[in-house]
Amino acid sequence: MSKIILIADSSTVMRRIIERSLLLAGLEVQQLVEASDGAEALAAIEQHHPEIVLSEIKLDQLSGLDLLRRLREDEATRTLPFIFISSQAAESQVQEALALGAQGYIRKPFTADQVKDYIAPLFT
Repeated sequence: MSKIILIADSSTVMRRIIERSLLLAGLEVQQLVEASDGAEALAAIEQHHPEIVLSEIKLDQLSGLDLLRRLREDEATRTLPFIFISSQAAESQVQEALALGAQGYIRKPFTADQVKDYIAPLFT
């Protein structure tokens, strides 16, 4: 089963690394949507209706945590699977992300296997 996936990260290089990790993990991506900041991610979610969001915490315009808060407040996106892939690794941020309803938190640097472990269950 293929999915529409949104990757929100300010780094073009990191978006490519995540995309490559998805391919190496053998996950079928129907469409990959990219956003370079939180406001762009929010607009992309409204336009493309992704089935999974992968986001950095530290984003311009709207942080990843604020993006997740907004999504959880909206009935249409309340249950949208959301996984952080972030270099922001303070335990308090991880706990806050999970408390807000993130399905996972992958710390950078990461491996394709880690991406697969978190994301593959969302493909069922």
